[in-house]
Amino acid sequence: MNFVDLSVEQQISSLLEPARKVLAEYGLASATLENINHEYNSTFSVTTHDGAKYALRMNINSGRTESNVAAELFFVGFIAGTGKFKVAEPVANRFGSYVTKVHHRESDRDLLCVLFSWLEGDDVGDEPELEDVFKIGSLMAQLHQATEGLALPQGCELPVLDEFMWHVEDLLLGPKSVLTHEEKSLIFGARQAIEAIVGELYASSEKQLIHADLHGWNIKLHEGSLSVFDFDDSGIGLPIQDLATAIYYLDTEEQEISLKRGYESVRPLPSFSDREMKALLLQRRIHLLNYIYETQNPEHRVLLPKYQSETMRRIKLFLAD
Repeated sequence: MNFVDLSVEQQISSLLEPARKVLAEYGLASATLENINHEYNSTFSVTTHDGAKYALRMNINSGRTESNVAAELFFVGFIAGTGKFKVAEPVANRFGSYVTKVHHRESDRDLLCVLFSWLEGDDVGDEPELEDVFKIGSLMAQLHQATEGLALPQGCELPVLDEFMWHVEDLLLGPKSVLTHEEKSLIFGARQAIEAIVGELYASSEKQLIHADLHGWNIKLHEGSLSVFDFDDSGIGLPIQDLATAIYYLDTEEQEISLKRGYESVRPLPSFSDREMKALLLQRRIHLLNYIYETQNPEHRVLLPKYQSETMRRIKLFLAD
């Protein structure tokens, strides 16, 4: 049976043996494993006999290359080195490498795996308090301030996020698409409009390293302080793209205002028009629709009909505006 056809429980079970092989490279083969997140990637908590804890991330869906992961870890290491941010830091294996490769039989793939230090606290999630949203805005601005002008070293590479699908395979308009002619036409129209707007933004703004997925499920809250993790979508982009991604996951106007105020407590907001923000928010939704077609996670794949229908409705409104 193919990996994509397995239940979530079966998928997680199939990862236990390769996870053990990875942990052996850290002298942790006998540690306790518990899956704590199985979505785009799969993450296990790792607890040793003496109570030390780590997080093991296995890239089961990600198309990141080794040079991409090296760049991600450079990004994490740099901001950790400033002493201003709490992040999950990578741990070196017995060969001194921060990335461990292991073969996964069920998906017939070599998975890139990283062991991270453990972050205390709970995920902020999708129902944050306004004061926590303010803190997220402030955190984002501090990250942008810290990485402004930072260049990646040799051997590290991240995509420039000026491309419509952010360099992920296009399953909506590409040769593998199963959409109807009408659905493709709608997405193509949205793509043209969004590409024009993004092109103008890139022509008038400076690119820099951004997290590109900074929302409540990638931020932990512990004793009033925030920590950030999951830099797997990071790239060379614009601060406004980080801001739009965070806004996409908010539910109310009050939350959006609080996020912006938090950002402005550190540095001025990037300039943008209402139309530009609507374009970036719609782009994020189209990215997530593309992800549902791409993912091997069965719990996400069942969301497809409803999510796709709502996406088409929003595209029609955008194009008519």
